[in-house]
Amino acid sequence: MTSPDDVTEAKVVLRARFLARRQARSAEERAAANAAITTALLRGLAGTRTLAAFAPDPTEPGAGRLPAAFTQLRSRVLLPVVPGDGSELSWAVDTGRLAPGRFGLLEPVGPRLGPTAIGAAEVVVVPAVAVARTGVRLGRGGGYYDRALQHVRPDARLVAIVFDDELVDELPVEPHDKRVTAVVTPSGGWLDLA
Repeated sequence: MTSPDDVTEAKVVLRARFLARRQARSAEERAAANAAITTALLRGLAGTRTLAAFAPDPTEPGAGRLPAAFTQLRSRVLLPVVPGDGSELSWAVDTGRLAPGRFGLLEPVGPRLGPTAIGAAEVVVVPAVAVARTGVRLGRGGGYYDRALQHVRPDARLVAIVFDDELVDELPVEPHDKRVTAVVTPSGGWLDLA
């Protein structure tokens, strides 16, 4: 039996490996992947009325294209706001104006809706460092999304976006880990997992 400490350590090692690969990607590879992911994601999100998503940092899939591309959906888009203190994300409606927030992450300007606002979303696009074909998601390790996903509605679709080599057969999992129901990759497009 694997101990909780072993699972935590395995996640740390894998996270470092995947993040190093992201840093090593060429600008051309990132640009092509970001274009393909955006196209597949928009196709899969068609008809969504309320979407919770995020603004990718420069190394993440979708960087430079999301969330601006979501305007094509004509959906209400909620983006996360990392609190100055505390550990639970707040949400705000994306009006197209983003500003650097905590950790330098882009976030919407305007009124904060609180942690439970994510519960209005039919679809939640979550960041991931890697995703297993079973839906297990490996995040960055801060736990912000683990806490946020406690507020999603039971029928919400959870979608992760990753580069091709970040969709793997298995990942370590802990009891609190909430599985995603779909993943989007550059070459595979939208793949339902559940």
